[in-house]
Amino acid sequence: MSTMAMPRPYAGSWLHCAGFVVLCALCWTSSSVRFVVGQTGQLSVDASPQNARKIPDKMFGIFFEEINHAGAGGLWAELVSNRGFEAGGPNTPSNIDPWSIIGSESSIIVGTDRSSCFERNPIALWMEVLCDSKGTNVCPSGGVGVYNPGYWGMNIERKKGYKVSLHIRSSDAVSLTVSLTSADGLQKLASHTITGGKKQFAKWTKVEFHLKSSQNNTNSRLQLTTMKTGVIWLDQVSVMPSDTYMGHGFRKDLASMLADLKPQFLKFPGGNYAMGNYLRNAFHWGETVGPWEERPGHFNDAWGYWTDDGLGFFEFLQLAEDLGASPVWVVNDGASINEEVPTATIASLVKDVVNGIEFARGGPETTWGSVRAAMGHPQPFKLDYVSIGNQECWMLYYRGNYQKFYSVIKAAYPDINIVSSCDKSTISPSNPADLYDVHVYTSSANMFSRTTMFDNTPRGEPKAIVSEYAVTGNDAGKGTLVAALAEAAFLVGLEKNSDVVEMASAAPLFVNDNDRSWSPDAIVFNSWQHYGCPNYWMLHFFKDSSGATLHPTTIQVDSGYDQQMVASAITWQSPKDKNTYLKIKVVNFGSKAVGLNVSVSGLESGIKSSGSKKTVLTSAAPLDENSFQQPEKVVPVSSPVAGGTAMGVSVSPYSLTSFDLLLEQPGKHSSA
Repeated sequence: MSTMAMPRPYAGSWLHCAGFVVLCALCWTSSSVRFVVGQTGQLSVDASPQNARKIPDKMFGIFFEEINHAGAGGLWAELVSNRGFEAGGPNTPSNIDPWSIIGSESSIIVGTDRSSCFERNPIALWMEVLCDSKGTNVCPSGGVGVYNPGYWGMNIERKKGYKVSLHIRSSDAVSLTVSLTSADGLQKLASHTITGGKKQFAKWTKVEFHLKSSQNNTNSRLQLTTMKTGVIWLDQVSVMPSDTYMGHGFRKDLASMLADLKPQFLKFPGGNYAMGNYLRNAFHWGETVGPWEERPGHFNDAWGYWTDDGLGFFEFLQLAEDLGASPVWVVNDGASINEEVPTATIASLVKDVVNGIEFARGGPETTWGSVRAAMGHPQPFKLDYVSIGNQECWMLYYRGNYQKFYSVIKAAYPDINIVSSCDKSTISPSNPADLYDVHVYTSSANMFSRTTMFDNTPRGEPKAIVSEYAVTGNDAGKGTLVAALAEAAFLVGLEKNSDVVEMASAAPLFVNDNDRSWSPDAIVFNSWQHYGCPNYWMLHFFKDSSGATLHPTTIQVDSGYDQQMVASAITWQSPKDKNTYLKIKVVNFGSKAVGLNVSVSGLESGIKSSGSKKTVLTSAAPLDENSFQQPEKVVPVSSPVAGGTAMGVSVSPYSLTSFDLLLEQPGKHSSA
């Protein structure tokens, strides 16, 4: 285990004395050590307008990567896994996992062939039913067929509606029962029987209907069963909840957690997912748009599972719009983890990206804009950011390829901001960029020290987008308090350096608890539950920072303990009540509670004596985590606080504390 409270480099000129000392006597207990208060200190805020600076409007956002079944089996609400039977690849017989057979070999034979009516996903499932409802070979009670358990069980809720869609072909009469049942098939939650004579389904026919469940079951499955002899072909079998976020197919509880962060941008689709281990498995945007049945899907070889691309380029743009966030599209620049396209042959990929921008931004009369319009969105999306690649500046052809992308995109869309994977030192008039991408993965102690990471960065353009950052290592666990605090200190440093840092987002965002390819993550879920890790709740302390006004702060604590503390201050306006607040954030990364005198100077209006609040993120031990059993073990706790330009406050060990101080309306003054 790494040390929890390593000293960091002195933070520079913003750490000096201010105010008076307020003593505090608190005890704080971890799992093995008792920490006793003995530290006192001073924190001052210069809120004068002449020393204030505006934080960029899009400072804090989110980064989504298809990792840990974040989308397939997560944010994208589709309940059927491998709905088109394509996950086994184009060859037949194909692996149809997780579909399974109901019945024995004497009653049913199941296989795959290439008879689908969809050119880009040719695999279909066929069932040869050998039994019947009467005669010498009678089907077992309930019939025979196939079932799909979804992604580790389907969550089916009482009285909720589910839209079922499937394609059927048969030269025989059909009587196929579609049911939602318990995991063992014994409890029937909802069902519908599809019937037809010999000619009705002689050609591929799409069937759609709605089911409404009579009961709750968090571990359900979809069954397709029959008691009628014959051969039936099935393809593109879908079950979608009728109630999704904004009606656009996103799982409501998970999307709401994103909305609660008020993200100013959404970067997608990765990450390694955008690259693929091999180019054939990269994210190819053009294969993820149009009718969902016609999307071929692809194997996510970076993280080891199939995705049917129901969550495609269009859906990412739609999600960004629904969240009020600016989309940041990460494009494949001709590189996978193991392959590269030479600059001499990159032109077709460049053209493909320009087509993708037209899909997002083009009018409905344009070639690709018309495809978007046909999907139900005639108005263009506001795509203003394109990131060229995923941190592969070190690769042989990156710089040559990047310059091709940059010149062609800028010629067609001069207002688009282009992000380079190379660092600031490589940017020049011959290698231009609007932003440069930075990724930071490190231990908690090192992340805390990086609050000063951009202090000495040369001022001026281009600015950084810190699009991936996370604490990793032994004390990160599955999402610990101490990891969240280290990241909070890092973000305080980004606020202070927001003249050279334009945007920031954490990674990864989601993890399905059944597929932890990467830990820690911000949000954990299964088929029916979810919770935020401490680092998710930490982000709530920064959701009002984008577009806010930053004020200089100074902090000093006895015995050099200020090397375990960082602070920042902003003024922001609530969109709900239009009130203006001074928010002071303090990270205590050490094992001692601190009594702080807080003094505020330079305000144009006073602080009201009431209407302010204090919010604290802490827990009994620095390695505490949330879980399905204790989803709120480490969450922010708010309480009223008396506001004033001089306050004595206590800051708990291993904590993130914010004070939202309600300001007087201009022209009015508080007696505080």
